[in-house]
Amino acid sequence: MVRRIIDAPAPALAAGATARAAVQRVNVDEGSAGQRLDNFLLRLLKGVPKTHVYRVIRSGEVRVNRGRASADTRLALGDEVRVPPVRTAERASAAPAREFSVLFEDEHLIAVDKPAGVAVHGGSGVSFGVIEQLRSARPQARFLELVHRLDKQTSGVLLLAKKRSALTRLQDQFRARKTDKTYAALVVGAWPASKKVIDVALHKFEGADGRRRVRAVDDADADGRRSITLVKVVQHLQNYTQLDVTIKTGRTHQIRVHLAHAGHPIVGDDQYGDFELNRQLARGVGLDGVRFDRMFLHARRLAFDHPASGERLQLESPLPAECVRLLAALSEPH
Repeated sequence: MVRRIIDAPAPALAAGATARAAVQRVNVDEGSAGQRLDNFLLRLLKGVPKTHVYRVIRSGEVRVNRGRASADTRLALGDEVRVPPVRTAERASAAPAREFSVLFEDEHLIAVDKPAGVAVHGGSGVSFGVIEQLRSARPQARFLELVHRLDKQTSGVLLLAKKRSALTRLQDQFRARKTDKTYAALVVGAWPASKKVIDVALHKFEGADGRRRVRAVDDADADGRRSITLVKVVQHLQNYTQLDVTIKTGRTHQIRVHLAHAGHPIVGDDQYGDFELNRQLARGVGLDGVRFDRMFLHARRLAFDHPASGERLQLESPLPAECVRLLAALSEPH
């Protein structure tokens, strides 16, 4: 863990108060070496507004080895960072400690089985997510960062790095498309077995409600980014199809938009799906009382090269119980 030298003790806090911390001198350890100064401070000063962090950097109040530094300064092992006094929110606002089902863990990384309905990180109206809860549950962890992301309503394999070297090597694999990601999805209607590749450009924008949205666009659209999704039929169930979906590009909402654009939205999708059908499934209409009130998209398999050994790892997450129950209900004759 980074070593801190505090110039003066902070006074005791009354309930609901905020603290003005003393000057800190923080030595950069292996877990923070190579990190940008702004990102280092944003993690160190949890609860401090981002605008204030950048303000103290620009003012020269933050020093690296007694010299001024810019936000994009890369920190090296053993650097001393002087952090000025800043107000931080009381600890009561911290994320509650929570462990998640572990699929794989060693000294370099951890893969957890993320449940649906839990964001991977705080922001955009979400107070905290998987990463904040894991950090609270593991205060002794020297380094813990998300390697990639899953939508809040998507369940399954989520990868986190326990060392900065592991983070950079794993993210390089994701950028270079050297990972294999397979999702289980249940879509509305009978998906044609002959339709195996979706190669449709996507454009990300902000909707009138402030939410991130994505739409399919023509290849010639200047705002579009090429996006490729591979689809395999697993089974047909009444008016639905279970699919295995592999993505070759990692665009925001890629699977959801591609499948909806093809005329077969994902069951339970609250942005691109069939809203009336979703309401019926949530009430258990036609399912003998089985209720389903989430999106049926599950990151069931992730393959990648271990960041230290280079060994190819393949991690798998079983379908959640609520998804299994829905498939069983749809398999029954009605």
